[in-house]
Amino acid sequence: MSILNKIFKGNTLYYPGCLSKFVAKELVGNYKAILRDNGVDFIELADLEVCCGSPALKAGYADDFKELAQKNLKIFKDHSVGKIITHCPACFMIFKKEYPKVLGSEWNIEVEHTTETLSKIKKIARRKDIGNQEITYHDPCHLGREMGVFEEPRKILRDLGCEIKEMELNCNQSFCCGGGGGVQSNEPNVANKIAKDRIAMAKKTGAKTLVTPCPLCYLNLKNNAEGEIEVKEFSELI
Repeated sequence: MSILNKIFKGNTLYYPGCLSKFVAKELVGNYKAILRDNGVDFIELADLEVCCGSPALKAGYADDFKELAQKNLKIFKDHSVGKIITHCPACFMIFKKEYPKVLGSEWNIEVEHTTETLSKIKKIARRKDIGNQEITYHDPCHLGREMGVFEEPRKILRDLGCEIKEMELNCNQSFCCGGGGGVQSNEPNVANKIAKDRIAMAKKTGAKTLVTPCPLCYLNLKNNAEGEIEVKEFSELI
């Protein structure tokens, strides 16, 4: 990013989200490398930023959510953040859809999911061994039905030479992975049953690999795949 862009537009922040930061740490390294390899300039705030507030909001703690939003806003403004890129669909939805509701005009930061960012790049830097392969794609609830991001990840996969074999339930009709909304934490048996149903749908396509750009979907589906199909998070494929 040029000096003038930084002056007038502010810094671009890469925000990994709590699940990746503390559980699926390898995904953070993947995405930072992917963004850098594709010429995306960004800053990191490491331990300064706090949770986006998604769990608090979904659990009904509106006041706690607003407090977290205000804390993040101050941190972002203190570091001249004009744009946020995140690979977590939940964080993406919260920043783009829910923060304006509680912060009003104070929230004027642009927000992108990594698949939106990468889809704008004409030629994506790719692994040399990716080759042409048949994959099936799982639409995360927050990214797909909630935020309408369907084509961008598919464009990237096609640009990488993948043939997408769609599951019967996809895009607006996509089937949940079972892990969101606190289901995995409170009703693990239900979450696992839903994930296994989704794995069965993926197998039915004949694809050998199931790809999703959501860390929560990735973990819940992978933990329930039982070797029946390979499950990869988007960054692992790239």
